[in-house]
Amino acid sequence: MTDANKPEGTAGENDATRPADSTAPGGPDFDLDAWEAKGNRRRRSSSSSGSGSSSSGRGKGTSSRSRRKRARRRRIIGWSIAGVAVVLIAATAWVGIRALLAKDELEAAVPLANDVVSAIGDGDTEGARSTADRLAQHTASAASLTGDPVWRAFEVLPFIGDDLHAVREIAGSVDSLATDALDPLLTLVQDFSLEQFTPKDGALPVQPLIDAQPTVAQAAAATAAAHDRVDAIDTSGTLSPVTDAVDRLGGLVDTADAATDAANRAVQLLPLVLGSDRPRDYLLIFQNSAEPRSAGGIAGAFALLHTENGTMSLTQQATAQDFPKADQPIIDLPTETEGIYGDITGRFAQNITITPQFPLSGELAQAWWERSYGTKVDGVIALDPTTLSYLLRATGPITLATGDQLTSDNAVKLLLQDVYSRYPDTQVQDLFFASTAAAVFSAISSGDVDPVAFIEALAQASSERRVLIWSSDPVEQAILDDTSLNGDLTQFGGQDRYGVYINDSTGAKMGTYLEYRLGAVDTSCRNDGRPYRDVEVTVTSTAPTDAATSLPSYVTGGGQFGVTPGNTKIILAFYGADGSQFVGIERGGEAVSSRTAQDFGLPVVLTTVELAPGETATIHVRWLAPEDPSDSPVTEMTPGVHAIETEKPRFDCKFP
Repeated sequence: MTDANKPEGTAGENDATRPADSTAPGGPDFDLDAWEAKGNRRRRSSSSSGSGSSSSGRGKGTSSRSRRKRARRRRIIGWSIAGVAVVLIAATAWVGIRALLAKDELEAAVPLANDVVSAIGDGDTEGARSTADRLAQHTASAASLTGDPVWRAFEVLPFIGDDLHAVREIAGSVDSLATDALDPLLTLVQDFSLEQFTPKDGALPVQPLIDAQPTVAQAAAATAAAHDRVDAIDTSGTLSPVTDAVDRLGGLVDTADAATDAANRAVQLLPLVLGSDRPRDYLLIFQNSAEPRSAGGIAGAFALLHTENGTMSLTQQATAQDFPKADQPIIDLPTETEGIYGDITGRFAQNITITPQFPLSGELAQAWWERSYGTKVDGVIALDPTTLSYLLRATGPITLATGDQLTSDNAVKLLLQDVYSRYPDTQVQDLFFASTAAAVFSAISSGDVDPVAFIEALAQASSERRVLIWSSDPVEQAILDDTSLNGDLTQFGGQDRYGVYINDSTGAKMGTYLEYRLGAVDTSCRNDGRPYRDVEVTVTSTAPTDAATSLPSYVTGGGQFGVTPGNTKIILAFYGADGSQFVGIERGGEAVSSRTAQDFGLPVVLTTVELAPGETATIHVRWLAPEDPSDSPVTEMTPGVHAIETEKPRFDCKFP
């Protein structure tokens, strides 16, 4: 049978008997290079025997292959982009979800922090610990949610990077606060009850204070680090919810930092003051704020406090009448200070607080006591009747030798108003002040006092600048540095410090009827961005309309110093911050008479105000802030009989 007659699908020879081609693909002697060369020869042969139509076919084949390559490349690129997009979407969702979860954790932590403080104040240490544990869980979760590599990678992105960084930093700061500060403090509170820090039988145990020093120092360092971390957060480009969260939680960190710093200073200072290493003598000055002086009021009564290994006793008392005036200042006064306040600063014991620089007042008081009684005191502590009223919240009512019951509600009125109508003799008045102070001290030193209320009373008085302390011991004074307690005009923790200090010029006790309102704000007007610091003080006389006749002449002054009886005359000294410049002063939109000076290197402007009963005066002073102003300038004021109201006024750039 010929090949043509063979059925379809059969080979020309019997496949079973044909020899195998060892060089065919898959054969044992297959040579790939030879196979490809053979194919290439066939293609070249086909190309050379063809015509133009063959060239056209080759072009179509090449074009087709190029299209297939481009299509394949596009598919690869497309899938790559899609993959990146999926990863980005997933990462964005991851960060977004974790941000929401972190927000919830931080919001849950804030009220718990307040609950811990309340529980400690109530003496519920177990409740405080339980709440603190829950607080730590929330803060740790927030820190974990915002600390993974994906979150950190997103921080480099524009638009949202600053927000993510801010959230991570605030979460980490609050977590550090809960773990490194609150936890050791709670352990301390559980080991040492507040009662251990309460005086008993005229003594305060100093060893618990000394034992507490390492723990409190650790907590203070942790909160200071958290505070610095929060301060470093830049919220200038963050979204408002993030900015608000940083401000809110940052405020919590700031409060904790101030509290632990104060506690650290207290446990360092108190053992020394209580004579843990050697006996000490401190002079207590009771200021009478009815006759204002820069630091509070005239020095009306004095008491010598002796401490030794925790024991406390009042060993001697005196009144201002016991210090005869000096012909020359009792110590050398700074020339600038004497130029502002006169040599009466150093010639009358009553005037030792006429200067707002309390370290100078301390040196003056030390010199007066040594001159009169021969004892060189180790330090000076000044306080006023309002402080005594705060302390009475902790002691409860006290019965005086006169039979009067002294309470937190009536102390100020009894000491600054009733005493003058009851005892016309000034020496008797001073004795009444001294005996009252002694009675309060006796109640405190006996231990019959609520420790939490006592601490709160001292904290409030200190914040209002009603308690000032100076020590001649450099170690003790260093602990007081940069606090409101030391009353040093040249220090305030790196913040720009402005002040308004008031001295009576009536020569009487009309300060009882003065009320103050203080406002301070930065105003931006200059192209260089340097702000103005506007300070505004409103003074109102609440004296009765018939004060000239209804009040004792000792209270009104009786016109002895040229002031109409019933009127109140004061001198206001406005102090600018270091590096600031005085711009102007006005009253009711009109320029007023004033004089400028320097004191301890600070710019000062002084003006006088006289008020009839019911009259109000508003004085506005503008300073040009230092070239590199601090973020949170401080403005303080002489404490009055009543709490000073504060406000946030607004000013435009125009100034008389």
